[in-house]
Amino acid sequence: MNTATKLGAFALGLAVVFGGAVGLGRMVGPVGATAESSAHAGGVQGGHDKTMVPSTTPANTNVPGGLQISQDGYTLTPQTTTVTPGRRTDFRFTVTGPDGRPVTRYATLHEKELHFIVVRRDLSGFQHLHPVHAGNGVWSVPLTLPAAGNYRAFADFQAYGVKDGVTLGMDLSAPGDFSPKALPRRTTTASVDGYAVALKGNLVAGRTSKLTLTVSRDGKPVTDLQPYLGAYGHLVALRAGDLAYLHVHPDGEPGDGKTKPGPAITFYAEVPSAGSYRLYLDFQHRRAVRTAEFTAIAHAAGTEATSTPSSPSPSDGDDEHGH
Repeated sequence: MNTATKLGAFALGLAVVFGGAVGLGRMVGPVGATAESSAHAGGVQGGHDKTMVPSTTPANTNVPGGLQISQDGYTLTPQTTTVTPGRRTDFRFTVTGPDGRPVTRYATLHEKELHFIVVRRDLSGFQHLHPVHAGNGVWSVPLTLPAAGNYRAFADFQAYGVKDGVTLGMDLSAPGDFSPKALPRRTTTASVDGYAVALKGNLVAGRTSKLTLTVSRDGKPVTDLQPYLGAYGHLVALRAGDLAYLHVHPDGEPGDGKTKPGPAITFYAEVPSAGSYRLYLDFQHRRAVRTAEFTAIAHAAGTEATSTPSSPSPSDGDDEHGH
């Protein structure tokens, strides 16, 4: 779901991941600025990361998560960067380590050894996938890019024996004619597969922001959300413009005696830079994982928006999504 730049100073043990990072920290600042890094797995994340070990590799503290194909000695090497749109592909890639050899041992983060995020550069077509080992350090994942365009893929992982995680990014191309979609307007509600998700809270640069997402169906609150990857919800955010990667995990975890299985899932984050972000909330109910999507605007302190956000566009929550 690293030592790349953090979005968040988190409350109550919340784990925040920028470029696959965990723990307290800060997200990357304005586009083009250097930023302090953070770790996806630098500590126990919400209590469900159990493979933390002493660090053996120093982390690069100046690189935002997901913006580089090579970072902290690790390099993402795909077997191809061109995928035929609409066709299911056995997509394969390797992560090489500081010794130049394929990494074959990984720590388990949120019940998986590696998380693979794919999205078109216009922030549509979000997919959260989980590759499997094909042998000799090669990862394999069924991948379908739904339409032509330029895509960004993120590999979020932590090598075994290393304290901090890394998120590497690479570009993929799906040849063909396409017109980029405009970023949907800011909204506080989204719908997906008959579910409605309401977002409460605002991102304010330089302040800790509480975000609460509430899930309902047919007008009734959903109070029996099912754990997915060790949590009741997972939130990925991508910053418009550079697609800097952020992964946020909720306050609390299933089975901790205090976290309820819905309808509300709460996150805390501190965003140091103003700008637009696309938020993708994964949640599981009735054995199916769904994704609700939002556009959020982070404002500078003292300039918070007072206008009412727009209603969701018909396409909100309907982009292709895979698990």
